[in-house]
Amino acid sequence: MSHSLASVLSGPGAAATADAGDRLMLPLTGMRGAIARNMSAGWAVPRVAHSVEVDVTLLELARHTMQKNVGPECKITLTAFVLRAVALTLRQHPRLNARVLEKEIELMPNINLGLAVSLDEGLMVPVLRDVDTRTVAEIAAESRALAAGARAGTLPAGAYQRGTFTVTNLGMTGIDSFTPILNVPQAAILGVTRVAKRAVVKDDWIAVAPMMGLHLVFDHRAVDGYPAARFLTDLKTRLETVEGL
Repeated sequence: MSHSLASVLSGPGAAATADAGDRLMLPLTGMRGAIARNMSAGWAVPRVAHSVEVDVTLLELARHTMQKNVGPECKITLTAFVLRAVALTLRQHPRLNARVLEKEIELMPNINLGLAVSLDEGLMVPVLRDVDTRTVAEIAAESRALAAGARAGTLPAGAYQRGTFTVTNLGMTGIDSFTPILNVPQAAILGVTRVAKRAVVKDDWIAVAPMMGLHLVFDHRAVDGYPAARFLTDLKTRLETVEGL
């Protein structure tokens, strides 16, 4: 057996078998099986994707300022700002803060954001509750605690329930664009990609600005393309102006 194959077989959560020909079998059971079922359900939804780029110049400045004010005990991230901006924008666009059931669309009274966390064995989505009522610093601290608990396997089952909208962030990678799969029965999910310096036009001049990608996927049964686009452009404006953050 090759060294790389042996590493896969002995990796965390791996319950794989290999025959004499080094044919690796990873059974779709446990967490991997649950992910497979959820992804299949999300893929079956009539979904549409919208994308925009956001200039995060002011957002980075706000993050650095807040980090100085709160000190090293709490790491302030762009993700925390994005989560608060999403929650505030969902207040104005309640059709995206919804669950799509068999014969009805349920508009959710609370804004509970699922935050996708990558584990060696798969993907978990713990939920931050009532995010529109939290400060950025509170969101940053809770996000960090939830991610650590998800990776350690110490979160109770309730920590993964009652999400109304999901955010998945690949900003730590080199990815510029992706289309996340809906976390059914939620009506929408937002993918966030890396911040990269790009040439942009400002006041008819070419400048260099840090740009971040936002990629919204939504269930077209619940939301049409135009209101979904309005949500994404309003979110872009809020992040670029740091309004209310």
